[in-house]
Amino acid sequence: MTASHAGRIVLVAIPVAIASTVTLGGVAGGAVPVSFSVSGSQFQISASQLKGDGFSQYAGTVKDTAGTLRSVAIANIKHATLANLCQSIVTDTPLGKVGVKITAGGGDAPASATDLQIGMTDLSGDAEFSHIRIGVDASTVNTGAKGDAGDFAQDADALTIAHLQQTAWSTQAGVFTLTGMHLELTDGETCF
Repeated sequence: MTASHAGRIVLVAIPVAIASTVTLGGVAGGAVPVSFSVSGSQFQISASQLKGDGFSQYAGTVKDTAGTLRSVAIANIKHATLANLCQSIVTDTPLGKVGVKITAGGGDAPASATDLQIGMTDLSGDAEFSHIRIGVDASTVNTGAKGDAGDFAQDADALTIAHLQQTAWSTQAGVFTLTGMHLELTDGETCF
């Protein structure tokens, strides 16, 4: 890689790092709005284990900056811990594929989130739900965030998902604590 190519990658990395820091700081301070336009790219999230209390899920949409509505499954978790959390996204650039990969929550200190909401299109893992209700009205789920009246939903007092892998358009939280966070640029490496 030439010096000019390395310089361009650094120029890409600096705004990404600044944006990540500002976003995480805004989430922690409650400054990130509940509703926002999503980018035109989905990202991956994985964890060796997610444990949560106060769970609901229902259908919804998110709007990208071009105004296009994207169908998602909206999952809400009042409080969650995520062991070995990984988030990745890959973007095509004039230099080829450049990825941003964030890891956190390794060892005995998992990442944690309160009032977590994820707009996803795919989820896999080994799940266990406590006191699950399937087929409830989305406007009556047991979480603060609710869906539209008449829509199908499910909720549970608690959940555990091992080997979590999901593809999402959006993630937001009241507070997101990323213990041992590491952000790196990759040549397109993803979480899974």
